[in-house]
Amino acid sequence: MISQLSWKIGGQQGEGVESTDRIFSTALNRLGYYLYGYRHFSSRIKGGHTNNKIRISTKAIRAISDDLDILVAFDQETIDLNSHELRKGGVIVADAKFNPTVPEGIDARLFPVPITSIAEELGTSLFKNMVASGASWALLGLPLEVFNKAVEEEFGRKGPAIVEKNVEAVRRGAEFVLELAGGSLADFQLEPSDGQAKLFMIGNDAIGLGAVVGGCRFMPAYPITPASEIMEYLVKTLPKFGGTVIQTEDEIAAVTMAIGANYGGVRTLTASAGPGLSLMMEAIGLAGMTETPVVIVDTQRGGPSTGLPTKQEQSDINAMIYGTHGEIPKIVIAPSTVEECFYDAIEAFNLAEKFQCPVIIVTDLQLSLGKQTAENLELDKIKIDRGALQTGELPQLEENKLFKRYEFTEDGVSPRVLPGMKNGIHHVTGVEHDQEGRPSESPINRKKMMDKRLKKLESVRITNPIHIDAPHEEPDVLIVGMSSIGGTIDEARERLTKDGIKSNHMTVRQLFPFPTELVAPYVEKAKTVVIVENNATGQLADQLKLRVGHANKVKNFLKYDGTPFLPSEIHTGCKELL
Repeated sequence: MISQLSWKIGGQQGEGVESTDRIFSTALNRLGYYLYGYRHFSSRIKGGHTNNKIRISTKAIRAISDDLDILVAFDQETIDLNSHELRKGGVIVADAKFNPTVPEGIDARLFPVPITSIAEELGTSLFKNMVASGASWALLGLPLEVFNKAVEEEFGRKGPAIVEKNVEAVRRGAEFVLELAGGSLADFQLEPSDGQAKLFMIGNDAIGLGAVVGGCRFMPAYPITPASEIMEYLVKTLPKFGGTVIQTEDEIAAVTMAIGANYGGVRTLTASAGPGLSLMMEAIGLAGMTETPVVIVDTQRGGPSTGLPTKQEQSDINAMIYGTHGEIPKIVIAPSTVEECFYDAIEAFNLAEKFQCPVIIVTDLQLSLGKQTAENLELDKIKIDRGALQTGELPQLEENKLFKRYEFTEDGVSPRVLPGMKNGIHHVTGVEHDQEGRPSESPINRKKMMDKRLKKLESVRITNPIHIDAPHEEPDVLIVGMSSIGGTIDEARERLTKDGIKSNHMTVRQLFPFPTELVAPYVEKAKTVVIVENNATGQLADQLKLRVGHANKVKNFLKYDGTPFLPSEIHTGCKELL
């Protein structure tokens, strides 16, 4: 029996690939296996090759596998584009309709199944994804009743007749392939899982859930890949808690609505990707100048311009840190797991209110949309911190005086009031202002206000600004990454260890203000520092060199073709750089 297996399904977009993957992985999740998924899809509604890959394991995993055990193909293009991933002796389950062939040089077993024909016999070709699922599920020797339960959950709302047809499609596919193969495949039998129920979600849903738990009650946003699922999650969820979601005409409207709502005291979130973040920049500066809390999610994707809207990239780092004109305090957090997406969403609201500034949560497409097993969320960890928000009775104002909303304080954080509070009246403007908010161009006031606002950054430290796994005092290499890359780095390090190479690993979670004092000791002790990132210019590496130094030992390992790193690529890349 094997402890892990990789399964992929591919075809044309709109052909049922996504729903097949969803039901297949849901059934595996019900059995208690750990899962890690990756979606490769085209930037169109229908047509164009798409595939979904799921890694199944009896142990926790946080990376895509290098190879592939089973490929389910709805067309020859899927075989041609993906069969190179198959391990020796791997399996292709393909629709017999297109007369599938295995490319030359690929050592794989082909099982042509009349997927479309069986589906049409049941009434419509739409059933073919369930025929394919049943066929591949049967080869693993897993109990069919568990899969049927997942089918019922998926199609139950459409009525018992539709559920019955889909269950029949699964059964027919399973029976055909078992007869063709002579039974389930002995070398594809998974070891039993621990049987424990596990959370299984994408990072976007975790951010949405964290936002709700963290007190968010309003989300203005404009749909954009790969951020839209946050909006879709909150559209369903926020009304249950008295909140609402508004689809705005563009990202400028979304962020200014968010700023206005936060000024009114409502914890508000907006989410976008690189192009939307660019449109928000002037308004983010307004939030910084008026010291208004706001939380923004940037789900990175391929750029520039429309770029690769459905592909992996980490190229917005400079935009998030430097994008606004002028200089404002802001905080940039990069969760690296689904669990951190949940907790960081809550912490982002606390930080935004505590430091009265914009907070950007940055993910990437793989973390945003890659569905994976998550540990149970610890709700007793959650705390709500509204910072210096005044909730009691305010002192009487002197005649012709306003509330000192921007009062000079030792830590730079001024008392904050909500509109309508007695004795809390003050002026709000995007131009430079005095302590009461009245416009002021005084050089003395300008310097004091700039110093006040920027001083807030001196004490910003999120929970776990870095993750460090440093078993070696003086490693041959320190591998540094961010966001979804951490699990892939860990697998690569296991192979480096077998090669006799001593490696440490750091994931940077607080991108700005950069946690220099935490990062520096590990950089200083390493012989070489390899920064692994999905962009063409080494933006994270530049931050490290700027904030920590030691540029002579920092080396870039970059990938910017739209696909995530594989463990084998980081393993090979580090060896070559060393």
